[in-house]
Amino acid sequence: MMKNEPVSWYSSPYVWLMIGLPLTAVVAGVYTIYLAVISDDGLVSEHYYKDGLVINRILKLENAAKELNLSAMVNFDEEAKKLKIMLTANPQFIYPKEIKASFLNKTRKGFDKEVSLTLGNENIYSGELPTLVIGQWYVEIETDQWRILESLEY
Repeated sequence: MMKNEPVSWYSSPYVWLMIGLPLTAVVAGVYTIYLAVISDDGLVSEHYYKDGLVINRILKLENAAKELNLSAMVNFDEEAKKLKIMLTANPQFIYPKEIKASFLNKTRKGFDKEVSLTLGNENIYSGELPTLVIGQWYVEIETDQWRILESLEY
């Protein structure tokens, strides 16, 4: 090969480097936009105004639980596919026949689950174990008179 012979542009590695880097950034940007559009993270409530109006009701229910000295211990029985919650409270507390437990994922609203639990022996409630993904969860245990909010890792 002679030194004065012209070289084609596509045989130079620097040209591909100059084309490749910006092209990679464009492809990554398009893929990021695609992921943002198809995944609903659910972090912002669609009814944020209505949610704000019920905050006083929620605070009243939480204060009622504090006055009753309510606490809960959540137990997952994977083999029997049962969820058990043991409530403890003041001696004068009358245990309701049914409570509602909501499992609220800390980051993805689409994973939230709700279970109805019935009173069994003494202060232990049981129900069907919901299918939960591994991660951080809030457990909201409530009736019409009180509400407890616990945090757990599943």
